[in-house]
Amino acid sequence: MDLRAYFDILKRRGWIILVTAALAMVLAGGLSLLQTKTYRATARISAVPARPDWGLGSSAKELLRNFVMIINTHDMANQVISNARLDMSSYDLLAKLTVSAEPDNFAIRIDAVDEDPQVAAKIVLTLSELFVNERVSYYNTLNKDNRIEVKITDSVIDAPLYRPNVKMNLVAGFALGVIIGALIVLALEWMAADILATPEHVQRVTGLPVLGAIPAPAKGKRTAPTRR
Repeated sequence: MDLRAYFDILKRRGWIILVTAALAMVLAGGLSLLQTKTYRATARISAVPARPDWGLGSSAKELLRNFVMIINTHDMANQVISNARLDMSSYDLLAKLTVSAEPDNFAIRIDAVDEDPQVAAKIVLTLSELFVNERVSYYNTLNKDNRIEVKITDSVIDAPLYRPNVKMNLVAGFALGVIIGALIVLALEWMAADILATPEHVQRVTGLPVLGAIPAPAKGKRTAPTRR
């Protein structure tokens, strides 16, 4: 099939793709409006060696994984709930948390998701403060050269909208609609593959010139489909 045939298909059935894409976008937008809004707050804790030493730096990177484990405990969650006066269990709080290490930045990232942006921000800030205070108290008992300086990188914690991501949903809906529309067009073309609808189609398939048609088509009109 040459490019002209593809352009002909798009000209005849392109509207199907456009309609399915538009319907999919409307559906995606509607579902986005029905979703419960959730907000995500993020805090980062810096854990930098007190002196520029390769061995101490490697140890600090290894400790980040241990720090993540300590933060992701019910004991720490219960302290956060008590200090922040939150009405939830430790299981609920841990389900809202995502804690990850960023070794290249000597940092720990703490994310909290909640339907209330203030609650999400309060969780990450309280948790960060508790962990930093506990670490600072411990490292103050060590020699200064062997310490790891732990602190919150930014005390201002925002909680922007996390879900639904309306723009992303609309783009995904449009892409899915285009794919579905293209599949519909391919299915229709496959079903109509054995129909010779125009004299041009007959000539292109058979390679023979069309001398006439019964009945003769009116000028500007297509002939009735003919089965091969």
